[in-house]
Amino acid sequence: MKGVLVKDLYIAGSNILVTVISLVVLGFGLSFLLETSALLVLAPVASTTAAFISITSDAASKWNQNVITMPVSRSQIIGEKFIFYILLAVFGIIAALLPCIVLAFFDADITCHSLCLYGSVGISTTLLAGGISLPCAYLFDPEKSQIVFMMSFMASTGIIAGLVLLANLFFPVKEHILAAFAMVLAVSAVWFLISYQVAVKIYQKRDIT
Repeated sequence: MKGVLVKDLYIAGSNILVTVISLVVLGFGLSFLLETSALLVLAPVASTTAAFISITSDAASKWNQNVITMPVSRSQIIGEKFIFYILLAVFGIIAALLPCIVLAFFDADITCHSLCLYGSVGISTTLLAGGISLPCAYLFDPEKSQIVFMMSFMASTGIIAGLVLLANLFFPVKEHILAAFAMVLAVSAVWFLISYQVAVKIYQKRDIT
């Protein structure tokens, strides 16, 4: 599985570099208009597009027919894509933190509270969207999968809003906003793990030949 992961990282290397540079530049640009910490919402979402592209390109290049002949199980193949997705999200978060750290030295309005808040929103959105789009990438053809991928981020924002409203029934979210989004993050992580199991079952039943 390590070799397959290295393959995806190598192919996505140039895209990752461009994404990281773009996020850093955007972060400094946002500092003149908005709170720079808000970049943490966009960063993991933007960086994980390479994972979806790798799945569709594997299907187009018939890579799936080759990888199943290697000494890796189908669950490991799917696991690699999910790990790849997480790594890309981490790269995005790190890229977004760079301008935040630099600007913090110049007394910019950046606090640990805002970093935790926006970071949890960004990661939660990414995990929820990935939990929708990654299994569907193995269930549908590339064209339909692309539509699902774009809609998954809109769906994830709706899910987050619903979870926040649900939490507000039990405690005032405005007064405990970090606790509310910590709950959202936990639900998102569980959702992502469940989606991995779903994707494995879909891929195991899929005819690759």
